[in-house]
Amino acid sequence: MLSKRPARAKRASGQLRVHGTIAREIGLAIVSGSLRPGHVLDGEIEASSRRNVSRTAYREAMRILGAKGLVHSRPRTGTRVSVVADWHLLDPDVLTWMFSRVPRQEVLHGLFELRTLLEPPAAALAAVRRTQAQLADMRAALDEMKRHTLHAPEGRAADKAFHAALLNATANPFIISLTNGVTAAVDSLTLFKQRLHKINRDPVPDHLRVYDAIAAKDSDAARDAMGRLIRMAVLDMPVKQRPKPPKPAGREARE
Repeated sequence: MLSKRPARAKRASGQLRVHGTIAREIGLAIVSGSLRPGHVLDGEIEASSRRNVSRTAYREAMRILGAKGLVHSRPRTGTRVSVVADWHLLDPDVLTWMFSRVPRQEVLHGLFELRTLLEPPAAALAAVRRTQAQLADMRAALDEMKRHTLHAPEGRAADKAFHAALLNATANPFIISLTNGVTAAVDSLTLFKQRLHKINRDPVPDHLRVYDAIAAKDSDAARDAMGRLIRMAVLDMPVKQRPKPPKPAGREARE
């Protein structure tokens, strides 16, 4: 008797693609402003029939969007688009959808401002709390960045790994919980810059300065090096989309 598992796995994979596609389609419409907060989405029966998909697939797509804060459901009032304050803006999918086109200036400014508020102090913490294993993870990520460059998926994955290792080295569970969001923001900004124009500057030396300061357990130098890294990332942006560079923090600001 032939096993039914491969067929079941194939159907499950197909269903995953279907509800993922629906979630992406509606998610893009929401973050682009085509569907405004308060807009009532079509009912499950109507929406699934119009898309020629199962009600289960559409329901799962709504569950995905609800988990990201983009929609909410109420009895007798249906599913509505949520206000922006409820969106999980650092969710990797939400960021990807926002950067599928040119994002608003306040989005770019907000992300760089977030990085400036979080990453330099995190680097300072990492300098005094990191372990040798975490330092080795950062070094390995730097080697991969240098080998592949940020123009290749492997290089961008290494960039995310470097920032993840740094946040993990803070030993602060609340900071660590932001890792997926921060690394998704770093990756989205990099891809956006590369989509608009070629970046010839090598960012590895900026990351190496952060690494060297953390390796030396110099918290002030680590904070300053990360602040410089972020300011240089701002300057890599095309002029029309470039937010004001963040002000220096820490020792660099006092000098």
